[in-house]
Amino acid sequence: MKNIIMYTGPMCNFCDAAKRLFSRNNIKYQEIDISSKDGLMEEMIKKSNGRRTIPQIFFNDLHIGGYQELRTLEKEKKLEDLLK
Repeated sequence: MKNIIMYTGPMCNFCDAAKRLFSRNNIKYQEIDISSKDGLMEEMIKKSNGRRTIPQIFFNDLHIGGYQELRTLEKEKKLEDLLK
């Protein structure tokens, strides 16, 4: 299984929705709260090619996008294949 990293922030409904999606699919992930330490937001922006919204989700070095993209992968039954 791939290493999943999700950049999140406080009081973020889309972050919470992504966490629920991962949980219901029994997918483990590492959460990085961009509000917890200086520089994490800049790190996320750089890794995601300028995207500033949260969550930003990565499977290894592959940038998936945010919650909407993650949900689309789940709906289209492509999420499992990406995790292999």
